[in-house]
Amino acid sequence: MTASVKRKMRSVKKRKQIIKIIDIKMAESKAIRKTKYLNPYIGGVLLGLVLLSANFISGRGLGASGAIKSVVVTTMNTIAPAASEKSEFVKEYSGAHGVNPMKNWLVFEMLGVLVGGFISGAFAGRLKFKVEHSPKITSRKRLILALTGGVLFGFGSQLGRGCTSGSALSGMAVLSLGGFITMMAIFGTAFALAYFFRRNWI
Repeated sequence: MTASVKRKMRSVKKRKQIIKIIDIKMAESKAIRKTKYLNPYIGGVLLGLVLLSANFISGRGLGASGAIKSVVVTTMNTIAPAASEKSEFVKEYSGAHGVNPMKNWLVFEMLGVLVGGFISGAFAGRLKFKVEHSPKITSRKRLILALTGGVLFGFGSQLGRGCTSGSALSGMAVLSLGGFITMMAIFGTAFALAYFFRRNWI
């Protein structure tokens, strides 16, 4: 077989591979277009109305990390009461939230978020167990990255006295300077690091 024939065969093989990749991308694009998601602008307006309603009904804004703290403190008080007595944070948190930290607005709010998410997924036909990730990484790596990010964000929310919902969103709703600073720090950091981590998602 001559060199020119080999080159032609390699060229044909490469073209077939390119066509196959294009077909796969087009199929993925069609599947994405068929999936119905809420318009983000409408979603933003609805989220604002939910925040307004939360302030009007409960006297408090939205939040997520506070519910996690209530669960952690309640677990410590139940499993290791002696250790809880020695922890200044647990004692202070328990004192500020009454006898049972689980009877907290944020706990019931997060339960509503979980139940509402399942109901929404069921109505939209997307209620299934699946790990969403880029084809360039494995499900295991995606889960490790998600867990690491969650732990870091949880630690940061404790240092910043609130998460995206509690400190940033609810803070901005009442024109708190801390809320605006928190939001700028969260999204600023995300934009700054997106270049280094984008291969894990795209």
